Amino acid sequence: IRNAVDYLMTKARPNGLIGDPLTDNRYTYGHGFSMLFLSQILGEEEDSDRRAELTEVLENAVTFSGQAQTKSGGWGYVSAKDGNDFDEGSTTITQVQGLRGCRNAGIAVSKEVIERAKQYIYHCKNADGGISYSSRNRGTSRPAITAAALACLFNAGAYDSEHVPEMMSYCKKNLYRIDNARSFGHWHYTYLYYAQVVYREGGSLWEDFRDRLYERIVREQRADGSWVGNIGEVYVTSINLIVLQLDRGLLPIFQR
Repeated sequence: IRNAVDYLMTKARPNGLIGDPLTDNRYTYGHGFSMLFLSQILGEEEDSDRRAELTEVLENAVTFSGQAQTKSGGWGYVSAKDGNDFDEGSTTITQVQGLRGCRNAGIAVSKEVIERAKQYIYHCKNADGGISYSSRNRGTSRPAITAAALACLFNAGAYDSEHVPEMMSYCKKNLYRIDNARSFGHWHYTYLYYAQVVYREGGSLWEDFRDRLYERIVREQRADGSWVGNIGEVYVTSINLIVLQLDRGLLPIFQR
């Protein structure tokens, strides 16, 4: 873990971006996930000098995210300036969860930035309760983005939003059965986020869902311990390991 932290800290740029815009044309993904990872580390780091270094990196990263936000309140694959103010749902969700992790770890995060992001998600909501790909390109609701948006709203503290029940209903209809006949892309991405949503609901709802989800994940593991999917072995294996450990509440971002 320390080696992974060292690696990410070498990728922190003077403007706050954790990543390399010269080699990565979707650098906001890496930036958001890096904020999430490092914020979880900060809460566990006991070395004072190391904590100071991590805090500085995260403070600058939070500033970068705020400046990269589009006028609509979302984020795109790159900053608003680099991407002509383009934004879409999945990168917006990555940023909000990363910012929430930073806030939980004691890093100051602008309430205005979070509020604008929440309004962006609400603007993407369709009549069926599902979320569209982008606020500019409203269309078919997407199960994956809807699940991620719900997890994002919960991380932003929007448990009582008037929009949440409709989004919950949409997800339960389309995702709760797990082996739903309705086909959609990004299965592992979807259940990484939807599992967080149901886990926060708790009780028998979570227990029933968890048992069926875990049974499928375990069943699909290969003999060498890995899982495969449409993105790659490391990606899918990492996601499945995160989901399988939700019940343990090891990370602050996943604790009820």
